[in-house]
Amino acid sequence: MAMFLAYFSLLLLVSSLNLSSRVDSLGFHHAKFESSSSYLTKDEHWFNQQLDHFSPTDHRQFKQRYFEFFDFYRADGPIFFRICGESACNGITNDYTAVLAKKFGAALVSLEHRYYGKSSPFEDLTTENLRYLSSKQALFDLAVFRQYYQGILNEKYSISSADSSWFSFGVSYPGALSAWYRLKFPHLTCGSLASSAVVQAVYNFTDFDKQIGESAGPECKAVLQEVTNIVDRQLQSDNHNIKSLFGAATLKIDGDFLYLLADAAAIAFQYGNPDVLCNPLVDAKKNSQDTVQTFARYVKEYYIGTFGVSVSSYDQHYLKNTTPDETDMRLWWYQVCTEVAYFQVAPKNDSVRSEQIDSRYHLDLCKNIFGEGVYPEVDMTNIYYGGSKIRGSRIIFTNGSQDPWRHASKQTSSDTMPSYLIKCHNCGHGTDLRGCPQVPLNIEGNASNCTSPDAVKKVRQQIIDTMDLWLSECKSEATGGDESNWFHSGLRLAHSA
Repeated sequence: MAMFLAYFSLLLLVSSLNLSSRVDSLGFHHAKFESSSSYLTKDEHWFNQQLDHFSPTDHRQFKQRYFEFFDFYRADGPIFFRICGESACNGITNDYTAVLAKKFGAALVSLEHRYYGKSSPFEDLTTENLRYLSSKQALFDLAVFRQYYQGILNEKYSISSADSSWFSFGVSYPGALSAWYRLKFPHLTCGSLASSAVVQAVYNFTDFDKQIGESAGPECKAVLQEVTNIVDRQLQSDNHNIKSLFGAATLKIDGDFLYLLADAAAIAFQYGNPDVLCNPLVDAKKNSQDTVQTFARYVKEYYIGTFGVSVSSYDQHYLKNTTPDETDMRLWWYQVCTEVAYFQVAPKNDSVRSEQIDSRYHLDLCKNIFGEGVYPEVDMTNIYYGGSKIRGSRIIFTNGSQDPWRHASKQTSSDTMPSYLIKCHNCGHGTDLRGCPQVPLNIEGNASNCTSPDAVKKVRQQIIDTMDLWLSECKSEATGGDESNWFHSGLRLAHSA
């Protein structure tokens, strides 16, 4: 599925940052831009985690990495639980949650997702060994770790009568985990911020491509469609040369190559850099220049070059490699192929991406990489969590107007679950926490470069007001009974849910 792509605003700005390839939410390729102030902390801590939370007889454990930051913590303050997702979690990011932590006097704690980064239970990522990689196992990781860490806090700060007030945060797939964590373990967190949270598993995700067309606008969309049509034809007549033009001659499967191009285009809108893609394309069209050449320069110089995406990560032969590496692409594709799909297929009409990117391409990919019988149980995932009809409480949903992933989120408000849409030309994935553009990192989520900073400011104030209310309510609520029994009772309920 389209690898959660990320982007940059200006080449000069990017050149001042350290760049390395990584994968973020939903297995989408995006670059990791780091400066000395990108993280509040990168100091590692370790916790022994249960491998299989659903087996009464399997007691194997693995080392899971976590991070903590207490510089803003005030006595009796809340714990902000930063949830990591489908990439290495190398520290606690200095985004808008840092501003919130200062305001509320909160400590920040973050747990790396199982299998990703340094938290892999196995050295060989065979399909058999990946069977413990799921959102359900990850949620129990969060719950068990939370109980473990609360014990540390109790001892360190002599807390005995009640737990600290916990509040969970996440963007994209971690945003979904944040919402699901509150849904399944409401007794373990006072509330949740689910930013760009993809809570709705989708088999044929045609709305993704439709949003790309809407965000691009008529002129840019038309040029992108023209490029797609020309490339489709040239693949039939001059396969090697057209792939070489984009620096992707190693991709033998045409669908893999076309997915690379679709992702390269989508990233500009997803992460708040539409003009970097559209301005050169529209200008080339108006000046009767080669639009395919123009798009190829964009892909090679920005997406592959500056952005740091590896062409091999689109290669199904590469994805069959069971040795862990820095991209984590095999891991996310396993979650895609078993739980959530998000197959970003071309709509039947007016598609921006190639029509060759269809459900058959995705199913063949899943079979080719993981073997027979691997299929996304989309209906079961939505039954378990509720999809966009999730029936939780104290969950804040936020989305950016230009983000194609918002169509897999909850976009309507309901009782105790407000949903806010941040509207602006470059408001994309995780704008409320990341600012604009969403990549590279804006320290403390600086929103001054958003085309409508006031729109971001308004939603952030609504987040603050809601968090203030929920944290106050949580503090006043009685914990009731023995805390340990209360926790394990909750675990049993969540298992049976």
